[in-house]
Amino acid sequence: MAAIGWVIEMCLNIFSSKQNMVGLLQNFLRGKGMPGKSSRTFVSFIGHLDKRVELDRNIKFTDGNYNAALCMMASKISYENKFYIETTVQNHWKMEFLGSYDFWNDYQENATTQAFVVRDRSDDHDTIVVAFRGTEPFDADAWCSDFDISWYQLEGVGRIHGGFMKALGLQKNVGWPEPEEFKQDNSHPALAYYGIRDILKKHLLENDKARYIITGHSLGGALAILFPAVLTFHNGKDSDLLLKRLEGVYTFGQPRVGDKDFGRYMEEKMIEHKIKYFRSVYGNDIVPRLPYDDKALMFKHFGTCLYYNRQYEVQVLPEEPNKNYFSPMEAIPMMMNAFGELIRSFAIPYRLGLDYKEGPLLKMFRLMGLVMPGAAAHCPQDYVNATRLGSSHVFLSHPTIIYENQMSKFKFPLN
Repeated sequence: MAAIGWVIEMCLNIFSSKQNMVGLLQNFLRGKGMPGKSSRTFVSFIGHLDKRVELDRNIKFTDGNYNAALCMMASKISYENKFYIETTVQNHWKMEFLGSYDFWNDYQENATTQAFVVRDRSDDHDTIVVAFRGTEPFDADAWCSDFDISWYQLEGVGRIHGGFMKALGLQKNVGWPEPEEFKQDNSHPALAYYGIRDILKKHLLENDKARYIITGHSLGGALAILFPAVLTFHNGKDSDLLLKRLEGVYTFGQPRVGDKDFGRYMEEKMIEHKIKYFRSVYGNDIVPRLPYDDKALMFKHFGTCLYYNRQYEVQVLPEEPNKNYFSPMEAIPMMMNAFGELIRSFAIPYRLGLDYKEGPLLKMFRLMGLVMPGAAAHCPQDYVNATRLGSSHVFLSHPTIIYENQMSKFKFPLN
């Protein structure tokens, strides 16, 4: 899988470069011209689906959707290498790059969990963003985490997706020891949960007004919401500090992470600690509908869902429509919607400008969506568009409170 991915990504980078084929051949013969995976200009397969690197300058810090738009762009570039991320953050976003990390998975015995940290600081705010990387298409370790649906059970908390917990830093035969009791094994990189705790503590203590937000797309979204979950298991000043300074969790195309009891536990804790949780789902994206919410698997979403349709209109719902995806009654409507997305792919740059132009690779995915609706809907492009074009009003209220008050269906038109 890794070898196939390497060939595909190399070909994409070669053909998307500005050099002509003669120049590429000459450089290749000289031992140059092949873009390395650690190059500042090397773009991943996910990055080729949506090549945008600039933030939307029309969205200001005072706008309700500012954090969401920033988080989605951070989630998107988290698929890139360290040097590409650093260049984007510093040169394009004009923000502070605090580091990109490969964290240890004790069960896979390898550094298979990735995240980076950026600081968005100005005179009126100081926000640290932690972005977890999602599942790369050719990363077998990440797929193993996704498909490891064994339960990890905590008394009084509920059952949680085992693969995601292992990716976050669950230890063999130890579980989640209190940070004060945890001893880092210096023979390998840090575990994600404990490493990120230390990074956040260091930077938050520099400024009493500093806050942080956590984000991720796909698998990254699952890790993003489980980070504060593990925080609530632990006691101590550091855990209290991190819960107090957590401004919000923004996830995009996030799969289910636990059972009904865990969902209730998390809703109570989010209200208790005033944590904002925004779980965005676009259209027929298949990933938020996995693992199944049925009698066999019993996975449940919690909080509320910001559901975006093909026009990027948003509804606040307790659950996305067609929650388990595979439904004979929904097959034809999903295919019709996929056809509409394909048509929109060609029309949207004429309506909204070249910043929304879609490349040939994404158009190919749109075409495949006619056969398997929901695959193309998981790509970052639509989530970036949703955070930019969807109404910002949904981010001005705490979504958990909206759900409690049963104000379950609000439709906000495209800006």
